[in-house]
Amino acid sequence: MNQKNTTQVPLSPAHFGVLLSPTPRGARLARLLAVEWLRDRELPYGVTEGATQVVAELAANAATHGRVAGRSFRLVLQSRPDTLRIEVADTRGEDLPRIQPACPGGDSGRGLLLVEALADRWGVELGPVPRKAVWAELDLPRP
Repeated sequence: MNQKNTTQVPLSPAHFGVLLSPTPRGARLARLLAVEWLRDRELPYGVTEGATQVVAELAANAATHGRVAGRSFRLVLQSRPDTLRIEVADTRGEDLPRIQPACPGGDSGRGLLLVEALADRWGVELGPVPRKAVWAELDLPRP
């Protein structure tokens, strides 16, 4: 892993956090790191696939719409007994995400529609200024 692009925050095995560059490469790395972390949790395939797609969409949004030169975005994954929480924070708090109708022929504009379809809940938390965090939660099946 290239130290210039990431800063990993050591937390508990049920909690993972990393700072990534707000670039397409940083967004791809967020997805790859999430895949490995989720694989270690031994979650059901459907949860892992859905969570991976949510991470990919939120990280791509942070790298595209939340980009501020010189400021990283943060990916946080947290596994609780009944919920998987995904959070992506950037420093464009004035630019809140909202679902927009997708253009049928367009290559973009469907990210939050996918997040809404895959997540059981999602939202945005503000602060401290200029930060915002977009989060999504997926309910985990009970054993």
